[in-house]
Amino acid sequence: MARITLDTHQRIGTVDRAIFGGFIEHLGRCIYGGIFEEGSPLSDGRGFRRDVLEALRPLRMPVLRWPGGNFVSGYHWLDGVGPAERRPRRAELAWHAEESNRFGTDEFIEYCRALGTEPFIVVNMGSGTIDEAQAWVEYCNGTGNTHWANLRRNHGHEEPYGVKYWGLGNEMYGKWQIGHLAAEDYVKKARQFAAVMKWTDPNIQLISCGQQGWNEWDRTVLEGLADLVDYHSIHIYTGSHQYYTNVFHPHQADRALRICEAMIERVRYEKRIDHPIHIAYDEWNVWYRERSPQARRSGLADALAVATFLNIFIRHCRSVRMANLAQMVNVIAPIMTSPQGVFLQPIYHPIRLYAEHTREIALDARVECETHTLDPEEEDVSERPFRVADLGPFALLDAVATCDVEGREISLAVVNRDPDRAISTTIRVLDGTIGSTVLAYEVNGKDPEATNSFEHPKAVDVREPRAEGHGDQVDYAFPAHSVTVLRLPMG
Repeated sequence: MARITLDTHQRIGTVDRAIFGGFIEHLGRCIYGGIFEEGSPLSDGRGFRRDVLEALRPLRMPVLRWPGGNFVSGYHWLDGVGPAERRPRRAELAWHAEESNRFGTDEFIEYCRALGTEPFIVVNMGSGTIDEAQAWVEYCNGTGNTHWANLRRNHGHEEPYGVKYWGLGNEMYGKWQIGHLAAEDYVKKARQFAAVMKWTDPNIQLISCGQQGWNEWDRTVLEGLADLVDYHSIHIYTGSHQYYTNVFHPHQADRALRICEAMIERVRYEKRIDHPIHIAYDEWNVWYRERSPQARRSGLADALAVATFLNIFIRHCRSVRMANLAQMVNVIAPIMTSPQGVFLQPIYHPIRLYAEHTREIALDARVECETHTLDPEEEDVSERPFRVADLGPFALLDAVATCDVEGREISLAVVNRDPDRAISTTIRVLDGTIGSTVLAYEVNGKDPEATNSFEHPKAVDVREPRAEGHGDQVDYAFPAHSVTVLRLPMG
């Protein structure tokens, strides 16, 4: 019998809802044919797919990152404003495509407003210039009688957009990136960009371009930009065709966060930085199928990995104040479209449940259960060269708990990563009584390989089993290969 022990007085910190953020890039069919499809009977007058909007709204995204991603390092924002029929069509070098520029800054802001989400814009530090970045901030946020603010007004948008979050480039460390730089050169360039952007609007918050949280790049960038930035970004995707490697692989993010947290603490201490520097994990997902014909599909095992990512962000809530799932539509995404409609991938369901049921305060949930040890010789890292076997053994149950400020209700999220067995568990709350009615929500399918499609859209779905509390505990059997959220009312 496994045990999970909870105590509403053992609090880790406050959960920032920006960890449920999203990301859209001009990549594949994420934008065109995804969120934006002019002329489709499924779209509204703005070209926004209504069915995609309706599927995105339950995810309650507090922030949406755009336009990239690799795409941004060759993107010039002026190509994407003004009358759509006059916008230039460009060769797009990051993903070897053509860019119509029919979806640009004004459309992005309007899309954010339609979703009720904060916009997060990444500036072009590849082929872009300081003047171009400054002008973009002024176009979006300017209130004076200036050229770029007036250009926005001439395009029909009198009120400033008030874009709060601005990223200083994307993955500038990578040779695949247009204009990639050494860390020292990136710092010099980013300081210049940051200065003029902040002078244009002192209220914006800047995100430095990090790597994987533990690299020399991260150390150099943090030391060079700590006085100017509010967030430092991390990008780590995980995934494997081997089941256990896949579901345990997100623990690499835990390692990255612990190291990055220490780097931030050190640089703030040494440089006497008074303001906090948070972590923006602004690209994350399970991504390992790019060489497969099913590259865009996700399976139930991927949903377990996604839930584990979210558990890690919640446990690191003191540092991780933003996270952005990549991408939202069609590209390793929770939502897939065709000209006729949408279906929801397995990863959609844990994201929705967590966004809906996670409460304000993260608790220290203690888990006692069986473990699994990855054999380093058998660990499959053919697609993602991050080994995690040394972080084990891994608990088969991965759990996080959150509660409201008053401690009147606990939300417990549990991932059972055993592919074959249900795990009977006693959940006990110290110094509390659980109400008799416990709400339960379970993501599952017939096996870890189960996936959804237009033909079978509910092969992986959410069901609501029964659960009851007795005094200070609940006995619950978490099914094999499942994600479960329990809502525990406190007496």
